[in-house]
This record gives sequence, structure tokens and C-alpha cells, in this order.
Amino acid sequence: MIGARVIALGIGYLFGLFQTGYLYGKSQGIDIRNEGSGNAGTTNSLRVLGIKAGLITFAGDLCKAILAVLLVKVLFRNAYPDAVRILELYAGFGAVLGHNFPFYLKFKGGKGIACTSGMILAVCPMAAPVCLILFIGSIAITRYVSLGSILVVTSYLVQVLIFGHMGYLHIDAAYLPEFYVVSACFTVMALWRHRSNIGRLMHGTENKFTLKKNKQEGK
Repeated sequence: MIGARVIALGIGYLFGLFQTGYLYGKSQGIDIRNEGSGNAGTTNSLRVLGIKAGLITFAGDLCKAILAVLLVKVLFRNAYPDAVRILELYAGFGAVLGHNFPFYLKFKGGKGIACTSGMILAVCPMAAPVCLILFIGSIAITRYVSLGSILVVTSYLVQVLIFGHMGYLHIDAAYLPEFYVVSACFTVMALWRHRSNIGRLMHGTENKFTLKKNKQEGK
């Protein structure tokens, strides 16, 4: 199982290396990491390049995590039927690592929220509705995307703990503690990646989301 975990993590990392926002930006003659917040994720792509870029980036980053999870499921569901769910989670975590820390971009990627959302849909879909409601609701009320992102990863972990305790995750009891720990890693990483945003939220200086029409989309 140790080898299977490493393989699942590696597969996820390889999928995570597909930097949708960076690649789309390059197709428009822009390095998204040198614009706006310097982040290669959905929010910065949306702010810098417009709605189309934001949607493409979100879809690409969401799907790469889902595809990584599905591939690992296909590869290991027969060899490790009782542990395949935990291996899927490792694949999702690897995708977030690849997205956040792509080696070929000097480890400067995104913050992993779209990737984490893809993992949630693929591994723990029952947690998705609450995450989505909190994300949309918080942004609609406060216009802080960072707050919505933080609520997504935090509510995911809380739901996993609740669902696991109630037996809804359908995971072998031997792997349940590990599932909790790896799930917590998603939350901890996201909070760490948003540490500057958290600081600004606490001081009331966080930038509110405003969508500006990008010049390139107006051409």
C-alpha cells in the first residue's frame, strides 16, 4: 500500500502540472504570474483576462483533479478494493500539490481551490452542496473570494469528520483516520496559501472582488 500511495500521489501531481491559467495567459501573450495578484489560479485569471479566461481556468483546474482521481480509481479498484477511496484522496492531494507547486514554473502556481473542488466532487460529492452554498453566499454578501475559498476547505473538513462519524463515507474503518488526516492536509495547505489574505481580512484591507472588462476581450 505504501507504493500505491506514492503512485497515486505522483499521478495526481502530474495532472496538477497542467497550469490552465498560465497556459491560457501565454496563449494571450501574458504571464499571469506577473499580473494582478501574481497567482496562476481562477480568480486572478478572471480579474486580469476576463470571464472567458476565468471559466476556462476554473474548468481546467477542476477537471484535472477529477481525472487524476478517476485514473487512480481505475488502476487500483481491483488490487485494493478496500483502500481505493484513500488512494483517490491521495491522487486529489497530488493534483493540488502539482497545481500549487509546479516544478517547471519554479514552484509558483495557484492556491488550489478549484483543484480541491474537483477532488471533493470526485471523492466526497456529498460535501459539495454545502461548500458551493457557502462559497457563493459569502462572495455575494462580502465580495471576498478569499473568504469563500477558506469556507470551502474548512466546511469540507468539518463535513468529512461528520460523515465519517456517521458512517456515510463508506470507507474501511482501518483507513478512516488516514482519510481524516489527508483531508485535513487540504485545509491546512489552503489556509497556508491564503495566509496573506487571512491577514488582510483580519485587518479589513482585503481586496473585494470586482469584475473589470479586460481589454483583450473587448477587441
